[in-house]
Amino acid sequence: MVTIKDVAKRAGVSPSTVSRVISGSTRISPATTSRIKLIMEELGYHPNMMAKSLVSKTTRTLGIILPRPAEEMFLNLFFSEFIRGIVSHASRAGYDLLMTSGATEREEVEAITRMVKGRRVDGILLLSSRRNDPVIRFLHDDRFPFVLIGRSPEFDDILSVDTNNVQAAYDATKHLIAQGHERIGFVSGPPHLVISQDRMEGYQQALKEAGLPMKHQWTVEGEFLQESGYRAMSMIMSLPEPPTALVVIDDVVAIGVLRGLTEIGFKVPEDISLVSFNNIAMTQLTSPPLTTIDIGIYQLGYTASQTLIASIQDEEGSARNRILIPHRLVVRESAGRILKS
Repeated sequence: MVTIKDVAKRAGVSPSTVSRVISGSTRISPATTSRIKLIMEELGYHPNMMAKSLVSKTTRTLGIILPRPAEEMFLNLFFSEFIRGIVSHASRAGYDLLMTSGATEREEVEAITRMVKGRRVDGILLLSSRRNDPVIRFLHDDRFPFVLIGRSPEFDDILSVDTNNVQAAYDATKHLIAQGHERIGFVSGPPHLVISQDRMEGYQQALKEAGLPMKHQWTVEGEFLQESGYRAMSMIMSLPEPPTALVVIDDVVAIGVLRGLTEIGFKVPEDISLVSFNNIAMTQLTSPPLTTIDIGIYQLGYTASQTLIASIQDEEGSARNRILIPHRLVVRESAGRILKS
């Protein structure tokens, strides 16, 4: 059987150097790391991670808590790109992933407790944030390594990676205002999520600054699903005075909005304009292509993974609490100028 000493001998390094490469240490040069990994592959050496975990009391595993309901999450292409970013850095650093979810708040806390108390993972990634979130409170009070993708209104001393969602929604709304729209609606997500609240705030700020009306009947709340956008259109467009433009909280929801508008006979952007968020690949293929805010989905996931692993390994620079990923407006054909009668 090939041992760590065999790898070290072939590479001309000490067994401790090979051990550091296996553990993902950044102290070994990239060239030496690549050479040792190549020799491990050539010799067919596979480290016994279970035995290593018993000695080092680490698992080389990150836990991911999926937003509930988890089945719906996988219907939104945002999350597949997001998890691709997480996996990209985690695998490069030698970490595996363990995913879990819960149908209720209580089940989520129970799943987290099993992960933490059972020492199944070295750190946890939370993919969404809610107000008064018991999962965040549990991890914070336990001082267990975790990174929140989003923002916590209650804790400003936790590691988080986020988009400035208030500013992003402000920018989306300002773009529609610049096109001459004065009646602008908002298709939102679940109201308990911080992202929904932040994007609503940015939308309202832009309208208030421009002196434009905010009417509750122009705002619809739903899930991050096509069906939510689809159903919202029959309600909004049947109003005596419907909006001429919509800010839509998510590209997948906006695709449902497009489908709903087509079915009831409205054209985009001739009858109503749309701006959404995330810039998933599908936005270039819709008819018309969607104007959207690119929030750097892959980079969000990659940076979250990078930040958590740096925190676990107690590397310099991991103490920065909140990291913001820049966003940008991608102008396509779904948002046009209002035609004054």
